[in-house]
Amino acid sequence: MGDTGAVDQELVVRVQRGDKTAFDLLVRKYQFKVIKLVSRYVYDPSDAHDVAQEAFIKAYRALPGFRGDSAFYTWLYRIAINTAKNHVAARNRTPISSESEFGNGDSDAFDFSSRLSDIDTPEALLLTEEVRQTIVNAIEGLPQDLRTAIILREIEGMSYEEIAKTMDCPVGTVRSRLFRARDTIDAELRRIEGLTGT
Repeated sequence: MGDTGAVDQELVVRVQRGDKTAFDLLVRKYQFKVIKLVSRYVYDPSDAHDVAQEAFIKAYRALPGFRGDSAFYTWLYRIAINTAKNHVAARNRTPISSESEFGNGDSDAFDFSSRLSDIDTPEALLLTEEVRQTIVNAIEGLPQDLRTAIILREIEGMSYEEIAKTMDCPVGTVRSRLFRARDTIDAELRRIEGLTGT
């Protein structure tokens, strides 16, 4: 009954039959998640809203071909990520902004640090401003595939299987990308730890 995937699938079928109000329900359900996801790549808030809207338009147009091989939100996230990447490429901007990633008391900043399983030093868990900025810089410096994997896992909370579907790659590749991303972030934090004489 409370299966969100079944509810989504029912709404998708309704949209495919021409029910536009069903799509409005899907938009309402996922608009904030999509905007939040897009803002990890597009740091201007008005641009992020535009990109999210463009992603929903693309999803609506592509929905007749959606067969339900993956969960609707996984499929939608893939469209949103690709739309954001295309926007960034067109504007030639750095995808992640320190403000949208960890600023303004965003609770995800604290969750992100504490959930990086490969980082177990007390300094990393304290999430001082220096550590926060180090994490932001490390993520910004990651190759696109590693950056996307770590954002989907640590910030969006997706499972390995969901990330694999979203990024269209095997689960083993997801694990490898996450390991390399965490290793890079960990190395940066250990470098800061060394500089502070801990």
